[in-house]
Amino acid sequence: MPEQLIEVKHLKKYFDTKHGTLHAVDDVSFTIGQGETLGVVGESGCGKSTLGRMLVHLLDSTDGQIFFKGEDITRVKREKLSELRRKMQIIFQDPYSSLNPRMTVGQVLGEALKNAGTPREEMENRVFELMDTVGLARRYLDTYPHELDGGRRQRIGIGRALAMNPEFVVCDEPVSALDVSIQAQVLNLMLDLQEQRKLTYMFITHDLSVVKYISDHIMVMYLGQAVEKSAAKELFAHHYHPYTKALLSAVPVADVHHEKKRILLKGELTSPINPKPGCRFAARCLYATEECFRDNPVLTEVTPNHYVACHHVRDINEEL
Repeated sequence: MPEQLIEVKHLKKYFDTKHGTLHAVDDVSFTIGQGETLGVVGESGCGKSTLGRMLVHLLDSTDGQIFFKGEDITRVKREKLSELRRKMQIIFQDPYSSLNPRMTVGQVLGEALKNAGTPREEMENRVFELMDTVGLARRYLDTYPHELDGGRRQRIGIGRALAMNPEFVVCDEPVSALDVSIQAQVLNLMLDLQEQRKLTYMFITHDLSVVKYISDHIMVMYLGQAVEKSAAKELFAHHYHPYTKALLSAVPVADVHHEKKRILLKGELTSPINPKPGCRFAARCLYATEECFRDNPVLTEVTPNHYVACHHVRDINEEL
């Protein structure tokens, strides 16, 4: 078992709106081992990106704890935060809007180095090293982001995240805005960098094919809560929560002779604003009972290291 790098305990993030309190992330707990990748999946609005931004302190948490190498970093002072951000970085979803359009590739990659006090005579060599690392030709040094395609722009984003040699990187849907062929190149690059630099990733996505390829462990989220967690291979071989089953039924299979049964969810989405007690998936679940609408399910270990939040998980899988 690798040593734990990240540990999150009962993390919450609420936003006040004119209609009430939005529960974006609600009581989420998990760990990530050194050098491993935790894939976080779920539909849009489930709290994936909010969770990732809290870990790198782009958002403050409402409650709960975040530990980095055993140290509580939930609330840190400005000086400590600057030091922490050298070790924890983020790659954003949109490789265009996350880059300053007035800065060249060299300026974007050199910004963090400059802020860290890197001598000017070393800057260019360090920037070239980063460009080589992420597979970006040196001729693009004085190029602006709008002059490049999406794949190259995302390589700039990856290079910027690696500038300070971090240990942990939140990857917020880093390939969702790219063509499929470019996605494969970027994913392979990220895997190579992880192996070379011993990086630890949280990989946020809604694409289950992508998360299966890159992740060691997967956590499925629904309306701010974790509903299932396990090793990646285990989740695809044995998935228990009704929501996970529906997600996996939508993954295309490259076999014309294989007839796949698609699970279509019906019913209204539960509002994440001032949510009532009970399972948030109950209104769309085929197996929901009165207990589901009354009591919140708790993540429970159903098989070794496989956790599911469902009142009737054992009954459902016996039936299936």
